[in-house]
Amino acid sequence: MKREKNDKQKSGGQENARENNPEKQYRIMLNTPVRRLVVKLAFPTVVSLLITSVYNLADGFFVSRVGESKAENIAASGAVGVVFSIMALTQAIGFTFGTGAGNIVSRSLGDKNAERADSAAVTALVMAILAGGLLSAAGLFFLEPLLRLLGATPTVLPYAKAYARYILLAAPIMTAAFVLNNLLRAEGKTMLSMVGLALGGGLNILLDPLFLFVFDWGIAGAAIATLISQSVSLLFMLFCFFSKKTALSLHPRFLARKASFYLSILAVGLPSLFRQGLASAAAVLLNNAAAGFGDAAISAMSIVNKVFMLMFCVALGLGQGYQPVVGYNYSAGRNDRVREAFRFTFYCGTLLMLLIGALLYFSAPWVVKVMIRGHREVVGIGTRALRFQCLAMPFIPLNVVCNMTFQAVGKKFAASFLASCRQGIFFLPLILILPRVFFVTGLTLAQPLSDFLTFLMSIPYAIVFLKGLSKKDFCRKNKNEPREEKG
Repeated sequence: MKREKNDKQKSGGQENARENNPEKQYRIMLNTPVRRLVVKLAFPTVVSLLITSVYNLADGFFVSRVGESKAENIAASGAVGVVFSIMALTQAIGFTFGTGAGNIVSRSLGDKNAERADSAAVTALVMAILAGGLLSAAGLFFLEPLLRLLGATPTVLPYAKAYARYILLAAPIMTAAFVLNNLLRAEGKTMLSMVGLALGGGLNILLDPLFLFVFDWGIAGAAIATLISQSVSLLFMLFCFFSKKTALSLHPRFLARKASFYLSILAVGLPSLFRQGLASAAAVLLNNAAAGFGDAAISAMSIVNKVFMLMFCVALGLGQGYQPVVGYNYSAGRNDRVREAFRFTFYCGTLLMLLIGALLYFSAPWVVKVMIRGHREVVGIGTRALRFQCLAMPFIPLNVVCNMTFQAVGKKFAASFLASCRQGIFFLPLILILPRVFFVTGLTLAQPLSDFLTFLMSIPYAIVFLKGLSKKDFCRKNKNEPREEKG
């Protein structure tokens, strides 16, 4: 009897801890001063994304040292750029299910519906693993024709095959890791998210030179390092969930049984699919356009994309840190906090991108030279492309904030449309037209011009959303005020 009573008390204590965890997080998200909360959540997210970009940059840096001639260096560097579109597609899958579930999690926890949040987490993880496995199998089976389609020239193809093989093997691991990372951010556990990515990123930077130059595995060594690093990140994040460090549970019993729930995760995640999927399509067209100007152009644009992604992570990380703040507070009816968070994130992001863009503009030649050993044509194209991109950096944060906002509050169409603008609606026509008219200059102008046009498109959406919040507050205030009796 005594033992049974103790077991019940122990079970009750665990259940209470499980119930109190979401409640505690709810109070934090609705009561912490908005600016402090956005910074608190954004800082680890920015660091996490920077770490991810740094080890992608490290791959390009070390791979460009493979081979004994400049031609081999350029071909190897170009191979990383070609395979980048596969990695972008893998990220698209992970972010689609991760942000789809993450936004449901934020709103569900804001509504104090922990069971729905758990169901979204488990269902998204299963969907991501299955989709990643399908991508891996299809990519490995059609490897060579796929790489040719992605823009690999005959000299780049052997390096691309060696690199892509292991990246494709890692696809299910990467999609699962992206989902768990998004779930941690969605409930406000951005520090755990940062540590998970930092472990993988740091390990990748250490393993790259070891596998490439000590073990002499060539370009495949960089891909193997990525595979191992992503596995370590995934294991750490799984440990966080199963050791009760989060408000969510990944127990299989929470797997959704209704098809409508799977579709709702996909629908909410569509903006991420458009954003990341179009990034993959954009990379393919960019590589094919650059191939018309030789391996030097492919290599230069690959370097610029990696460097720019490092800078873009500041705006994206700030937006992803801001997103759960919007999800919680919008669901709880705290429009004043949503409005303050929107404005603060936009102003802060614009200022940061302005400062980073100015710094990178003047250091562009040195940055490109570090990434490729003294090839004059690559440095020339890369410097021009990077400087054009720096001029467009201050225009990026508004689109990021609008995109994250509409995704967080469940406005699927607006979020999907804005996510499609930057590397879809504007970029795809520009990359098809500009290089044919302005040659290499057109190649380097396509993305910056697309960023500016996307900024112009985001302005009316931001104005309408903020006015809508003010209108809701006005209606609620009038509804709550006592009416004066006539006569």
